[in-house]
Amino acid sequence: GPEAYVDLPAKPQDLDARIAEALQDHPDNDELKAAVVMEAGPKKVVAVLQSGEALTLTGDGLKPATSGLAEKGNPKTAIRRGAVIRVIRDAKGNWSITQQPEVEGAFVALNPRTGAIRAMVGGFDFSKSSFNHVTQAWRQPGSSFKPFIYSAALEKGFTPATVINDAQLFFDADSTGSQPWEPKNYDGQFDGPMSMRRALAKSKNMVSIRILQAITPQYAQDWVTRFGFEAEKHPAYLTMALGAGSVTPLQMATAYSVFANGGYRINPFLIARITDSKGRVLNEPKPPELDESARVIDARNAFVMSSLLQEVTRSGTAARAQAVLKRPDIYGKTGTTNDSNDAWFSGWQQQVAAVVWMGYDTPRKLGDRETGGGLSLPIWIDYMSSTLKGVPVAEATAPAGVTNVGGEWYYSEYANGSGVATLGIEEAAPAVDPATVEEDRKGILDLFKR
Repeated sequence: GPEAYVDLPAKPQDLDARIAEALQDHPDNDELKAAVVMEAGPKKVVAVLQSGEALTLTGDGLKPATSGLAEKGNPKTAIRRGAVIRVIRDAKGNWSITQQPEVEGAFVALNPRTGAIRAMVGGFDFSKSSFNHVTQAWRQPGSSFKPFIYSAALEKGFTPATVINDAQLFFDADSTGSQPWEPKNYDGQFDGPMSMRRALAKSKNMVSIRILQAITPQYAQDWVTRFGFEAEKHPAYLTMALGAGSVTPLQMATAYSVFANGGYRINPFLIARITDSKGRVLNEPKPPELDESARVIDARNAFVMSSLLQEVTRSGTAARAQAVLKRPDIYGKTGTTNDSNDAWFSGWQQQVAAVVWMGYDTPRKLGDRETGGGLSLPIWIDYMSSTLKGVPVAEATAPAGVTNVGGEWYYSEYANGSGVATLGIEEAAPAVDPATVEEDRKGILDLFKR
C-alpha cells in the first residue's frame, strides 16, 4: 500500500508547497520515485513527483496496484488522493506503480588470495537502515553450508564416488538437541543410492545428514572452525548438516575463499592505501602472502571440493551459472533454509569469490518454492558476467596426493578402493505401502508423547 497519506489543500496555489513538504519525508531512491496522488481510479492515476512533474498512469502501469485501486478494497491500503506512492519508469519511458522492497539483501565479493574486498552491498538503502547485512546479519546458511561438512568427510575416508543412500530418516530428540525430527529433501523425493558427487550437486539433505552422522557432529563442528566459523554458532547436532547454524555473508565469502585459493585462510580488508591531499601514500599495508602458516586445509581437500562444487554449477542446483556465463571455471553452492526464509548463493572463480543473501530482517517466508538458485544466483551471475569479461578460463591444477581413476578424483591412498565405499545402503529396504510407513511414524511419535 501507500507509504503515507497527506491532506491536500483545496486551493490550487497551495498544492505545490504541500506536495514538496510531504515528499521531504519520502526521498527518491534511485529509479524508485516518490509521488503524491492527485487523482485515483481503477483506470487512471495522476500523481506528482518531487520535481513537480505530473504523471498519468494507465493500463499496465496500474497492474501492480490493482487491489489498492479497487472500489471495495481495503481502506488502509487504498490508493486515493493524497496517497504517497512509488513509481518507476521502464526502458520505453512508461511509468508504473511500484513499492520499495520489504525484503533485504546482501552482496560481498573479494579476492580469494588476498582478502581485498572488491564489492560490498549491505542492504537496499542506507538512509532507510544503516544495518550492514554483510557483516552484521547472522542468518542460517542452509545448504550453502554443506560443502564444509563434505570437506570434513574427505578427511574421514569419503570420496566423491562413495555411494550414499538418499532414503528417509527419523531422529529422536536426543539426536537433534531439541525435538523429534523427520527431515525431508527439498523436492520431497528420496532417490536411493547415489554418489557423493551427485548428492552435493542435487543438494540431497538425507545424504548430508548421513555423512554428518558417520563423521560425528563433534568432528564437523571442530573442522568448520578452520574456515572461520565459530563453533558455538554451529551446535554439534545433526541439524548442522542442513546449515541450521548462524553465519554472516562475509564469513561465507571468507570460508569459500579457502576452497578457491587452495586451502588458505585469508582476512578480508577494505582499505588498500591511504593518501594525503597531494596523492602521497601515507600507508599501504601489504597483504600477507599465502604461505603454509596460513594453511587450514590440505591442498588436495580444496581441490577435490572444488571439483565437487564445479559439478553443482555444471549439472546441479546452480547449473544456470555455467550455462549463462559460458565458462567451466565456476564453482559454488545454492542455499535455502526452512520455509524459504533465507536464499543464498556462494561461489567463486579463481580471481573472485562472491556471496549473495536475500531474506527479511525478521525471518519469514520469501515466497512459495523460492530458493537460492532462483533468487540469489541470478544476482551472482549478473555480477560475475561483468567482472569476468575478458578474463581467461582458469584451469585447475591437481596437487600432489590426488589420483584420477575413471574420471573421478580420489585421495591417492583411497584410489584403490580402500576408502568409504558405501553409507546407509544396508538400511535400504523393499518398498512398502505408504500407509504402513505413516502408521510406523505415528507410533514412534506416540512413544515420545507418553
